[in-house]
Amino acid sequence: MKKRALFLCTHNSCRSQMAEGLLNHYLGDRFEAFSAGTEATRVNPLAIQVMSELGIDISRHHSKTLDQFAGQKFDYVITLCGSASEQCPLFFGGVQRVHIGFDDPSLLSGPPEEVLHEFRRVRDDIRRKLTDYLTGADR
Repeated sequence: MKKRALFLCTHNSCRSQMAEGLLNHYLGDRFEAFSAGTEATRVNPLAIQVMSELGIDISRHHSKTLDQFAGQKFDYVITLCGSASEQCPLFFGGVQRVHIGFDDPSLLSGPPEEVLHEFRRVRDDIRRKLTDYLTGADR
């Protein structure tokens, strides 16, 4: 039976969306990943773009709030930004809850190539840290 992981970030637009896509792609044989935010916005187009560079299509993802997962059981609830960690609701009690923080690439302004570079860096950081954490925790 697959373990269920929920990734939380404030707007569910970038980091949590990438984490969901990465986990389902690379560890989908052992995990089923979902993502949500404390607020729903939209999936950042640059997150979609850098994920497609790895052959992962998140273009059909949509931003979701925590309410959509009320009452569901998860093995892991992983917050990816400080705000979501502070606002994580108590109804996720009894699961392994961890905070693994990442920079928010959507905050960077500047030339498009620099912004894309930051999205790629954060994407690769998410892939490395979450894979290391979850494969170590899954043993």
